[in-house]
Amino acid sequence: MDGSMALWMFAAVFLVLLMGYPVAISLAGTALIFAFVGHYFGVFDAVFLEALPNRLFGIIENDTLVAVPLFVFMGVMLEKSKVAESLLENMSKLFGGLPGGLGFSVVLVGMLMAASTGIVGATVVTMGLLSLPTMLKRHYDPALACGTICASGTLGQIIPPSIVLVLLGDVISSAYQQAQLDMGIFSPDTVSVGDLFAGALIPGLLLVLLYLMYLIGVSIFKPTSCPPIETPSIHRSLWLELVKGLFPPLVLIIAVLGSIIAGIATPTEAAAVGAMGATLLAYFKKQLHFKQLKEVTQSTTQVTSMVFFILIGASLFSLVFRGLGGDELVEELLSDLPGGVLGAMLVVMLVMFLLGFVLDFIEITFVVVPIVAPILLAMDIDPVWLGIMIALNLQTSFLTPPFGFALFYLRGVAPDSIKTSQLYRGVLPFILIQLLLLALLAQWPDLVTWLPNLIYNH
Repeated sequence: MDGSMALWMFAAVFLVLLMGYPVAISLAGTALIFAFVGHYFGVFDAVFLEALPNRLFGIIENDTLVAVPLFVFMGVMLEKSKVAESLLENMSKLFGGLPGGLGFSVVLVGMLMAASTGIVGATVVTMGLLSLPTMLKRHYDPALACGTICASGTLGQIIPPSIVLVLLGDVISSAYQQAQLDMGIFSPDTVSVGDLFAGALIPGLLLVLLYLMYLIGVSIFKPTSCPPIETPSIHRSLWLELVKGLFPPLVLIIAVLGSIIAGIATPTEAAAVGAMGATLLAYFKKQLHFKQLKEVTQSTTQVTSMVFFILIGASLFSLVFRGLGGDELVEELLSDLPGGVLGAMLVVMLVMFLLGFVLDFIEITFVVVPIVAPILLAMDIDPVWLGIMIALNLQTSFLTPPFGFALFYLRGVAPDSIKTSQLYRGVLPFILIQLLLLALLAQWPDLVTWLPNLIYNH
């Protein structure tokens, strides 16, 4: 009975979430109710709950997680200091004269914003407010405009320094050590956030390249949907303006990302450099004043509190799930699937994709990944490859109608003239592109593992 009770607990938490209760309270509350019921029926040992203080202390002591508020601060500060606005303006001047040029600008600015903020919702909303009115005014097909903005906004899921990868790196690291201990390896290898950042670099750039190739294809075969715009002739002063707009954020991205990948700094140290750099950037752009600083710190506190509150709720949930024998049941189910490792991987990816419709990446990372990752990693799957596949999969579910989070973010800021059907139609080609990339990474895992192996000599 105990294994099935763990699955009932999973179903109950979904029901509670669909009723609209906060995620952290839903996770912790459901877990406690099932712990008491399980204890009453003799299928749950209350000793498991004694491990909770140690788990919470482990969260407090975790140095990697200190990077989260710092990266959030960096992202919010860059968003408030109108870096995206000046980048988009300059990119539009550079590419706008080409068919599809505004689309290229949106993708490239989305890539730079992803590398400097790593916050999906903020990027989609910012890009929607800045570029959607311009694209519609320049007679872009509304579906293409919406699809490009949504897809570019979700690049923050996969392009480092992504908050998704910071959280995933921490969870995958614990899961990898647990998997090795379960296999009798008592001096386990480790995997770091830096490994995941290095592993995400090639897939992230490949995804941007595929987006641009799609837009080039549209501009060739359907030029009326993405007409060129009149731009000033590119002369020396425009190049200077471009360099001035691009140089500071690029230096910041290279400093943060380069120091992590080169092993000079930990993600936490690099995040601190990024937060300080973003503040200086805002100061020199004359965009830093007390009111803005207050807004940035409040937003950072809200996002960070939400992340850690969910992490505490998820810790309790996974503890009770394990106490009810849920991990053994999941292991049994995945091991008995036809197709071995491939079958297990496909089922897990499909479940995560579907969960991405109703849960945010934070909940999936803290609740689902700790349950399934040790089982998959024990099947000799590379931890970095698994982390990147999960991140890309979640990014795809963020785009998929009707529940994709990116669609909700853009719908909230899009004008009423945009139909929801146009929004859905616009993202479909980008979903297919992401599925293609997932297939490429499944076929050639070296696209993920080559760079981390080269840098860290694994």
